[in-house]
This record gives sequence, C-alpha cells and structure tokens, in this order.
Amino acid sequence: MLGVRGGWQALRHCSSLPRAVRLRVREALGARQPVGEVKVQGWVRSVRSQKEVLFLHINDGSSLESLQVVADPSLEDRDLTFGSAVEVRGKLVKSPHKNQNMELKAETIRVVGPCDTWLFPLKMKERHPLEYVRQFPHLRCRNNTLGSLLRIRSEATAAIHSFFQDNGYVHIHTPIITSNDCEGAGELFQIEMSHETRESAQKTHFFNVPAFLTVSGQLHLEVMAGAFTHVFTFGPTFRAENSQSRRHLAEFYMVEAELSFTESLQDIMQVMEDLFKTATSTVLSRCPHDVELFHKHIAPAQKTKDRLEQMLKNKFVTISYNEAVETLKRASQTFTFKPEWGCDLQTEHEKYLVKHCGDVPVFVINYPYDLKPFYMRDNEDGPQHTVAAVDLLVPGVGELCGGSLREERLPFLESRLQRLGLADAYQWYLDLRKFGSVPHGGFGMGFERYLQYILGVDNIKDVIPFPRFSHSCLL
Repeated sequence: MLGVRGGWQALRHCSSLPRAVRLRVREALGARQPVGEVKVQGWVRSVRSQKEVLFLHINDGSSLESLQVVADPSLEDRDLTFGSAVEVRGKLVKSPHKNQNMELKAETIRVVGPCDTWLFPLKMKERHPLEYVRQFPHLRCRNNTLGSLLRIRSEATAAIHSFFQDNGYVHIHTPIITSNDCEGAGELFQIEMSHETRESAQKTHFFNVPAFLTVSGQLHLEVMAGAFTHVFTFGPTFRAENSQSRRHLAEFYMVEAELSFTESLQDIMQVMEDLFKTATSTVLSRCPHDVELFHKHIAPAQKTKDRLEQMLKNKFVTISYNEAVETLKRASQTFTFKPEWGCDLQTEHEKYLVKHCGDVPVFVINYPYDLKPFYMRDNEDGPQHTVAAVDLLVPGVGELCGGSLREERLPFLESRLQRLGLADAYQWYLDLRKFGSVPHGGFGMGFERYLQYILGVDNIKDVIPFPRFSHSCLL
C-alpha cells in the first residue's frame, strides 16, 4: 500500500504525462498552427463513410461552422449517427480543402450519448422552417438557425452591458415581483398562492398587498437615480396582453436606463441612438456568419443588411407627434385606424412614418399629455397639451424604444396623481421629489424587438430561446 509520500509522487508522475488539450470547435477552427493531442467534444452534424476514410462534422455550439473530423473507417461505430454526442481525440492539422482552415485527424472516437435518428425530429442536411422547429421547444436549440440566434442574443447582451459600463452606468437588479403598475395599462400577471397555501393562510395576500410580475423596472430605477447619476437594468418583464400576434410576447427582456441631472429630451435620445448603434456594430462584427444566416436564408426579402448599414451611417430623424399626425393625414395610403390628434400611433402608422422618412430610425417626440403615463414631464404648452416623451420607430418593426423626461416637480406630479386617484399608492414616489429631486429622464428598449429588427425576423416568437405555449404547454 502506498504511503502518503508515495501517493503524492505517483500523482505528480501522472500529472506530468502528456494530456490532450481540450479545444472548443471555434478555437479549433481558428487555430493558426497544427496542434498535437487534442480533444474535441460535441454533437455529430453529419457522417459520411467511404471505403478508405470516415468523415464527421461535429459542433459544440461555439460556432455556426462545424469541425471536420477525418478518421480511419475502423473507428466507425453503429451508434455514431447524426445527433449523437461524441468525444474525439487526435491531432489538429491543416486542411487541404479551401473552405476550411483546420481539421481533426482522429485517433479515437467515443460515443458519449447515442441518438436514435428515426425518432429524432431534426434531420441531417435538412433546412427546417422555423414553424416546424417551433413544435419542439426542448430540441430546437440544436437547429442551426436557433443556434445562431442564441449566440447573437449572448453577444448582444454582452454588448449592451459593455456600453453602459463603459459609459459609467451602475447596473441595478430591479425586482421581478412588485406592487406597482408602471405602465398604468392594467396588463399585469397577478401572483397568488397555491390553493392549499391560500386556504391555510385564510385568503390573505402573501405580501399583505396584491403582488404582480413586473412590467418595467423604471420606477425602481428612479429610486436609484436619486443616489447614482447613471443607472440601468436589463431583465425579464411580463405583459398580460391577450394577444397571440407575431409582435407580442407575455415574457420578454427590457433594457432600461435613467439619467439624473438632465433637462433635455435630446440627451435621452442621444443615449438611445448610441446604444442602438454600438450594440449593433458589435453584434455584426462578432457574429458575422450567424447574422448572415438570417439575412440570407431566413429573411432575404427584408434587405435587412442594407438597412443596418444605412442606419449605422446616418443620423436618426426626429419629428414631433404633431408632424407625424399631419404626415399620416396627407398620406395616400388608407389606414385601418384613422390618424387623429390625441390618438396613439398604431403599428401601421409607425411603419409608414419610417418609410416616409427614408427607411431610417425615427424619433417621434412630444406626445399628447393624456396618452402617456403620470410620470412624464408636462411641457406646459397648451392648447395641445403634450409631455416630453419620445418613441423610437424602426423599419419593419415600428416602436422599439420609449422614453421621456420624468416629472421632477412635486406640485405637478402630486396634482396628476390625485386626479388619477393614485396619490396614496405612490406616496413613496412623491417622496423622491421631496428629498433632493433633480431633473432626470430615461428610456426602455425591448430586447426581443431589437433582435427582430437587426435579424429581419417576422415573428417575434422566433427570437426567444423557449417559445411559450408550444405543444399547448410551458416547459
């Protein structure tokens, strides 16, 4: 039996033995020089057996492109099929083919997890339409299109965080469970205890007040904007809109920011434009092949690539709500909803305005006072009473971002809350105006709508990781 010293010596000896370098597919494809003794793990995307050679393509999700594996036919296994999980060891060598830089010359192939290709709903070398893969929310991430989407989501998320951190913003985690209705539209998911728990608690509220899933982190961000001049949040939000349209989601992610010591709506708009352009440039540079897949194969008719290039080069257009309504009234196009001053802009109006302004993003500012929530700053500009609000409209989607200057003047805010019967519920919000209140403003951007725009996807449900109500159930 080995003593302690002998055991350590044996361990040291083992660790000095040559070990295979573990590489991800993306790293292997990007290698500039051959590497001996490497290990690559992933899932088989294709298998092709010839008399003298066996070809595999494996992918681990790190890249749209798969790594070609060249092996001796003796390494073939009946479980080595499309969709199976494998571990391949061998040497990374230069590939003789033009379309790839490196390939893996296999010495061993181990099937970690077999895949029954007859039962597996995704088939080798088939370009499945999004409608088809939507039926399999638990498997659709293995499809090329959804793999590309998830890498783009990841890079876009990182780009947004980097933008705010590079510009001195503090990241705030705002609550998901709240008693506030920030939007004031009443489209809330209420949280209740299960039946058994509710009975034992004699039907009292768990939090002693009604609680809801958040529709926005804005009001909580405003709290933090009283101590930090620049704050942002990026998290899930929920809307109980009874809609199964291609534009709406019950659960989605929102990017929201608040800026203290700002009296200009233009300052808010500049941050919105800078964020939009910076994040998009980063995604295009870091995920060129993934983005190209969408532009070429998913939405080729949308000419999304050309629109993005035009958007990045040009300054966004700004028009007032008044100008927008007058433009719509003069339009030769017949709208389902007749444009009138005092009415909200519908999607058909928003898309027309963008097209009218040259197919570039358009800021619409100064909306009617009665259209917008209580927290937006009164412009005091009768007779057509407006607030300092802004919506950003983009081609193919319509509204993408919404923002405003916030009403920092206590008498104005107090008066409006009293008229709405909300003064007691929002006493804490009024307190923010009593203790060191400053002019401030902010905005929110729907993350999925942003992805829908840059990728040209028609159905917003195709830019989320897990589609809701697929197979009539939630995962």
